[in-house]
Amino acid sequence: MAKHCEICGKGSNKANAVTRRGKAKKEGGVGRNVTQRAKRTQKPNLQKVKAMVDGSPKRIHVCTKCLKAGKVERAY
Repeated sequence: MAKHCEICGKGSNKANAVTRRGKAKKEGGVGRNVTQRAKRTQKPNLQKVKAMVDGSPKRIHVCTKCLKAGKVERAY
């Protein structure tokens, strides 16, 4: 699957997956502590749709934000 939206160019993003241990203070504990940070990627919600590109129907990868906003002229 494509890694970016062909309309707006939205792509993947790097982030940390944070692992914590302990009991929260509001639940009567001493607080949550960070024990590990692991790298991960956040990927856009891409859909393969049939759209009109330069007057002809083509299959392109589009993020759902562009689909909901109506930036894509669908070809049925």
